[in-house]
Amino acid sequence: MKSADPSRLPTLAIVGRPNVGKSTLFNRIVGRRRAIVGDEPGITRDRLYAEGNWGGRRLRVVDTGGIIPDEAAQIPTEIFRQARVALDEADAIIMVVDGRTELAAPDLELARLLLRTGKPLFLAVNKVDTLAMEPYAEEFHRLGIRNLFPVSAEHGKGVAELLDAILEVLPAEQPEAGPTEITEEQTEEVRVAIIGRPNVGKSTLLNRLTGSARAIVTDIPGTTRDAVDELVEAGGKRYRFIDTAGIRRKGKTKLMAEKLSVVMARKHLESADIALLMIDATEGVTALDANIAGYAHESGRSVVIVINKWDLVITRHLDGSHRPLPYRAERSAGRHHPGSGGNGKRPADRRLYEQQVRNALKFLAYAPVVFISAKSGKNIDKVFRAIERVAAERRKRIPTAEMNRFLQTVDFERASVPASRRVKIYYMTQAAVSPPTFILFTDRPVKLHFSYERFLENQIRRAFGFEGTPIWIKNRARS
Repeated sequence: MKSADPSRLPTLAIVGRPNVGKSTLFNRIVGRRRAIVGDEPGITRDRLYAEGNWGGRRLRVVDTGGIIPDEAAQIPTEIFRQARVALDEADAIIMVVDGRTELAAPDLELARLLLRTGKPLFLAVNKVDTLAMEPYAEEFHRLGIRNLFPVSAEHGKGVAELLDAILEVLPAEQPEAGPTEITEEQTEEVRVAIIGRPNVGKSTLLNRLTGSARAIVTDIPGTTRDAVDELVEAGGKRYRFIDTAGIRRKGKTKLMAEKLSVVMARKHLESADIALLMIDATEGVTALDANIAGYAHESGRSVVIVINKWDLVITRHLDGSHRPLPYRAERSAGRHHPGSGGNGKRPADRRLYEQQVRNALKFLAYAPVVFISAKSGKNIDKVFRAIERVAAERRKRIPTAEMNRFLQTVDFERASVPASRRVKIYYMTQAAVSPPTFILFTDRPVKLHFSYERFLENQIRRAFGFEGTPIWIKNRARS
């Protein structure tokens, strides 16, 4: 497997200290709200990529986290490492400064670092919202960057002049090598969102799947804020993996950036084909895990349950140390939960652990379970195989004639449904894929009883599979 080259576009990197407006400028250039923005410093951490278009030319734009040179703390150090990758890739660089503040030593140090790259460098003096503020921008010539542009990223002022100047030095877009004819199957990509609570190993899994240090990984919960995506080719197929921010309960999100990151995580989940639901094996399935799983299920995403840190569970079991059970009740609940091991027995092996996970997530009975260690890379190949199977099942279509032959074999008398809620089914057809959606043509325009719907879903799965994907069933009265 390898990271795919999305296109041979000229690359523009945006860098600067925290809270100078880099993400606002990034969103302005790409024409959409790709990066989370706010008044809190240090919101962006990982580098973000998006395609922009200016003057009829396409360019690849990279947003980076706020750089503080020589900062020793773990997250700022990782942000700086990510920014260095962006600088190495860039054909041109925009350094953003806050025009409303005094020049500081970190600005001078960062400017010296950028000038040493020898790449075309542009200084965007941001937050110059009025003509009266423009003279103050001249002070920033002290940074030694000749191409200076007063801009207001929030209002778009001066951005056109900045981009015009950048296009003059950017190299032309390189044509793709190889054959010009590309089939739909070759270009079609599977979008895979990695979801879960904070600190369950989502960014570590993304880095392992892509074979790179694409996302910042620390032991600090909530490190990821923006969704980070990477295109990967494996087995002749293309997968876009999206590492989302850890989803917290509403009462646990205090900073606005954290609240926005949760909203964006759900938005990126809804744009994905498949969700990798990550569970921390050392903690088991929590009530929050079940809520997150419910988001994926209800939105029609296919699901693969990924039990991470399984190596730690095995180690604890072998040395006889304490081992948490797969469903951990929230302390405030004060009551027993299904699958919490109420009989006091600890899961002795993977099979029993999986059964207890399934007891806790009964509505995801269709989802495959994979046990991995994202840190060591153990069983990562099984994640790819599960994704490949589930992607195929999600797009499976059953011919109407075959569906109706199947319908004739179903004994609906076995469905535990009140007689008043039963319907007479004339025929059935698959109306859509992703997720598989079936329409029943019946004698009454009523909502199907949940027991009737569940019974029919189980029969469909027994006959046709549909591993890993929810099945939607709709009722329509025959006219």
